[in-house]
Amino acid sequence: MSAPAPQPGPPALPVTFRPTRTRIVLLSVGTVMFVVITAVALMLEKLNAGERTSFVFTALLFLGVLVMLARPKVVADDSGVTVVNITRSRRLDWAEILRVNLRAGDPWVFLDLSDGSSLPALGIQPGIARAHAVRDARALRVLMESRGTGDPARDRAEGV
Repeated sequence: MSAPAPQPGPPALPVTFRPTRTRIVLLSVGTVMFVVITAVALMLEKLNAGERTSFVFTALLFLGVLVMLARPKVVADDSGVTVVNITRSRRLDWAEILRVNLRAGDPWVFLDLSDGSSLPALGIQPGIARAHAVRDARALRVLMESRGTGDPARDRAEGV
């Protein structure tokens, strides 16, 4: 019987977790859409200035939405964690985080908090790269265990 794999130490702080591949896809698609729609608006000779402006405004609107979708991240530092989701950010002290959850089928990590609530952390999501998300969730759990009040045995039972 083989020995269990050693638990890695906590990563160096500060550390930022984000879905990099998803972010690259969203920002690339947004930029290409903006360029194409703007080019079409400028090349169509029958459009007046107001119509061209509406094309560019629509392209900016699409780009803005995709930039907001690419915004999520989780930043851990010595004093706590900042969870940046699509439209909101929340700063947490390490002691406020009781558990880091990423179960099979979850779209992103959920943080169980000391006030009884659960906070989605969209910065760690298994979308394109599940192994990367699991590694990030484990690293955040190790940080939480070393700095907060989490229950390591319960977290391992949850599969993170």
